[in-house]
Amino acid sequence: MSAQIIDGKKVAGELKLQIREDVENWVKAGNRRPFLKVLQVGTDPASTAYIGAKTRSCNEVGIDTDTTHLPDTVSAKELKSVIKSFNENDGIDGILVQLPLPSHLSSHDVIESIDHRKDVDGFHPMNVGRLAVDQPTFKSCTPAGIFELFKYYSIPTKGKHAVVVGASNIVGTPMSVMLSRESSTGKATTTICHKYTRDITVHTIAADILVVAAGQPNLIKAEMVKEGAVVIDVGINRVADETRERGYKLVGDCDFEGLKQKVSWITPVPGGVGPMTVAMLMKNTLLAAKKSIYPD
Repeated sequence: MSAQIIDGKKVAGELKLQIREDVENWVKAGNRRPFLKVLQVGTDPASTAYIGAKTRSCNEVGIDTDTTHLPDTVSAKELKSVIKSFNENDGIDGILVQLPLPSHLSSHDVIESIDHRKDVDGFHPMNVGRLAVDQPTFKSCTPAGIFELFKYYSIPTKGKHAVVVGASNIVGTPMSVMLSRESSTGKATTTICHKYTRDITVHTIAADILVVAAGQPNLIKAEMVKEGAVVIDVGINRVADETRERGYKLVGDCDFEGLKQKVSWITPVPGGVGPMTVAMLMKNTLLAAKKSIYPD
């Protein structure tokens, strides 16, 4: 068999067209255009590239945005003071602090200083807690994007055995929560694995749906998955490749070439989950502007 490709770029494009229409209708109704404030600490090249992608998407869907740059020497107190000014600015709907932060800053403390009603990344403890108890919330963009892919391609999760590799607060943990929800999203039996899991193949080979967000290139090989599984590869890793002009290529956490001959569905890297993450950020920003999650 040969896997069907889950085209995140295509689905994100369609989703952004719908968001653009919703934004324009919102503005035509006499409302202010949604506004996303991005905050970058330091000059990490990968972070700058991610912000560029987010800015382009804002332009595509009609959301206003700008980025505040702070030096990587900024103190926690100074950073929180800037975030506080964003919280209090009624013209800002969504606040995104680009991660990772310099080592002297606690991402937990910084995220917690964002007003949860403007936390369009879905990382604030209030939003994570509401997700866990199945209340309306800003969902973490990557898991939310994956569920949009399941919906678009009619990939069922109910009653399936889902295995998540990677337990980060950004992807793995919220993904496992959403998959295991009985009342709304997933209805799957869910296993979560991480770097301390012994004999990880025992778990991955049992998965009907395998979501991999470990940050380790080609971690999952063909012999580690069962025939016909659905594989969602969240990893984006740079590996050296002298044949490329830029000197590297992007690969996922899964051996795409090996797996595509065995599984039923698979996301490519790039062009799979990544574009969906950015599209869901746009959706969350519109929800924040409309005060759909947290009405006044």
